[in-house]
Amino acid sequence: MAPERESGRGERTPSGATASSRHRARLDQPRTPRRRLLPEYDPEAFGRLSERIARFLGTGRFIVWMTIVIIVWVLWNIFAPTDLRFDHYPFIFLTLMLSLQASYAAPLILLAQNRQDDRDRVNLEQDRKQNERSIADTEYLTREIAALRIGLGEVATRDWIRSELQDMVKELEERGNGHREPAVFPAERSRGRDVDDR
Repeated sequence: MAPERESGRGERTPSGATASSRHRARLDQPRTPRRRLLPEYDPEAFGRLSERIARFLGTGRFIVWMTIVIIVWVLWNIFAPTDLRFDHYPFIFLTLMLSLQASYAAPLILLAQNRQDDRDRVNLEQDRKQNERSIADTEYLTREIAALRIGLGEVATRDWIRSELQDMVKELEERGNGHREPAVFPAERSRGRDVDDR
């Protein structure tokens, strides 16, 4: 074994390198990215692509094109010269291609549905909050209108004051000393609306 050398700066390792000479992770610099085995992708872009594919798979155009491709495939492999046929009678390659297409289409459709469910959930939450705000506003306005009606019920109107004064005049006339005083409120004025009061 090689003897360990010492210096004034730090401890020596058995190989002779000091702890300060080894590479340390610096906290003021970003860490170097690690190599990943799986490729990286943008989930949002992939989700948008899956929605576009799912929308296309649900159209009549896709069904028409797929029917045309299958018909051309079958006719070519039946009537073309033998050396140009690439999928003979049981059409195993066609079955494989259709299975492959279905195996990719199903997860893409499910992914598009999950994204739509997430959007619907957010919309429902926003609608629920909006409904709560509308209910609170309606209750507030109802309380305000009820308070106004109560307040207006306690306000003395012109007709009520006039009728109270007439009652007081009648009481004074009945208690009076026998001579009749002229009416404070003539009958013709009490029946019609005052022009000055408008």
